[in-house]
Amino acid sequence: AGVVKEIKIATGDKVSTGSLVMVFEVAGAAPVAAPAAAAPTKAEAPKAAAPQAAAAPAAKAEFVENNAYVHATPVVRRLAREFGVDLSKVAATGPKSRILKEDVQTYVKGIIKQVAGQPAGVAVAGNGMEVLAWPKVDFSKFGEIEEVALTRIQKISGPNLHRNWVKIPHVTQFDETDITDLEDFRKTENAIADKQKLGYKISPLIFIMKAAAKALEAYPKFCSSLSQDGQSLVMKKYIHIGVAVDTPNGLVVPVVRDVNKKGIRELALELGEISKKARNGKLTSADMQGGCFTISSLGGIGGTQFTPIVNAPEVAILGVSKSSIKPVWNGKEFEPRLMQPLALSYDHRVIDGADGARFITMMSGVLSDLRRLAL
Repeated sequence: AGVVKEIKIATGDKVSTGSLVMVFEVAGAAPVAAPAAAAPTKAEAPKAAAPQAAAAPAAKAEFVENNAYVHATPVVRRLAREFGVDLSKVAATGPKSRILKEDVQTYVKGIIKQVAGQPAGVAVAGNGMEVLAWPKVDFSKFGEIEEVALTRIQKISGPNLHRNWVKIPHVTQFDETDITDLEDFRKTENAIADKQKLGYKISPLIFIMKAAAKALEAYPKFCSSLSQDGQSLVMKKYIHIGVAVDTPNGLVVPVVRDVNKKGIRELALELGEISKKARNGKLTSADMQGGCFTISSLGGIGGTQFTPIVNAPEVAILGVSKSSIKPVWNGKEFEPRLMQPLALSYDHRVIDGADGARFITMMSGVLSDLRRLAL
């Protein structure tokens, strides 16, 4: 806060960027002369002068901190607001100490590098981009409350999910695929298995796993991980797929190995066994290690689409929602078809948008025509 002391322009005057419009006195700078009036002796004057010498710069710093007077165009100021950057901390390289767009971009890049070099959970202070502290609210003053402890799985997965969401630049590619013929085939196979008492049931997820394995073979970058220093890719020559399983204690992700080398019936048996193991809380750490790619299916629950979080150190994850009947144009007329929504999230540092589109398009093609699994 402060007071306007002098107006430097008149009504109708034309001004340019950087012109002095007014003299503004910050409230904190007002009591400069107070110590001189209060000093009874010469010996006391130096003691009072020291704090006053620091008072004026402090007021000036507050003035600049609020971006009240920095030499920057509205375009640059808007860019700074979008990035959450304090312009007073940006080094100006333009004429007459003007801050350019490039200056803001350079500043942001420097902060990103600084943050990347810090251990997880360590904030970089003083850059104008700090995350606000979590609000402290006494909810009990609004009504009755109950505090419930997080489950063990939530306590373990929560920090990992937070790290993955913050540190991985996510992109999610959406698509729908026609699984009408696949569903007819699946029902026929399950009827045969039930009649012959073969002890397994083929779920739609089995076909999705096989389609994903086919796409992973065609686009091996999706089956990689960034090296520890972030300078190279670790290409995996195996295809192990993690499958998210909803259990009474929370979500777990057991891994099915060598999906590309196994048939539909073999995968149905294995997935049934490992899912039962997960729901009974009998999974070992080995059962949940070594995955290259994860599939999270909510098809049995509902919803149309969602954006799954990449399960680091993997670089991609597929989200599967509930299928539904939709009218599809066949070239002559609309006909009802069973459409399966897919959502592919990936690490944009490793995978670009074009490859993301190619991957999910290939998966869609395989699911809509199972003959492609034999190619």
